[in-house]
Amino acid sequence: MSEGDPGPTEWGDGKVGLGPWAEEYPELNVPTDERYDQELLTAGDRRNVVDHYRYWTREAIVADLDQRRHPFHVAIENFEHDANIGTVVRTANAFLAAEVHIVGKRRWNRRGAMVTDRYQHVRHHSDVATLVEWARAEGLAVVAVDNVPGSVPLEKVELPRECVLLFGQEGPGVSPDARMTADVTVSITQFGSTRSINAGVAAGIVMHSWIREHAHIE
Repeated sequence: MSEGDPGPTEWGDGKVGLGPWAEEYPELNVPTDERYDQELLTAGDRRNVVDHYRYWTREAIVADLDQRRHPFHVAIENFEHDANIGTVVRTANAFLAAEVHIVGKRRWNRRGAMVTDRYQHVRHHSDVATLVEWARAEGLAVVAVDNVPGSVPLEKVELPRECVLLFGQEGPGVSPDARMTADVTVSITQFGSTRSINAGVAAGIVMHSWIREHAHIE
């Protein structure tokens, strides 16, 4: 972490969305900056975005996010259109991951993403080998996340700053090929009776662990 790193999202006053610009800001002229969507300025903006991006076009929001994305990636093995994938994409957007990688089936269940995939770069890989080849070329460590023998407790390991966090399907977890090719496999320490936790929850925990180690949150 350095002083020049981007900080966290600044939330507004708690309102969910804004009405037409003329009603919200009657004392101000309607913006003509190309970042703004003229239809949203006229009708209001109730999208699932923070207030800083109200009335902006989707393209402008993505371009602004691209200037400050974190250097970690998230990959998800997609065997059966797991409903958790949408949740993982939504969380990756919240923590400003560089990119989300869908491994396996190209189609995935977008319902849980709550349209945040519109602002998050998503790339497809046919299999784990293709993902790992891409990661190696980009100089990224591959960190598999699974509660299996030989894994390193997440609480005792320092996550690489530039990495791919690789998650498996709900139930079977990370595939054997993924564990074999990963640089390290980490597990989330549990204390109850269940064998594993929800894949979407696990992804959020690991992403936030990266944030705690590397993001500028002051």
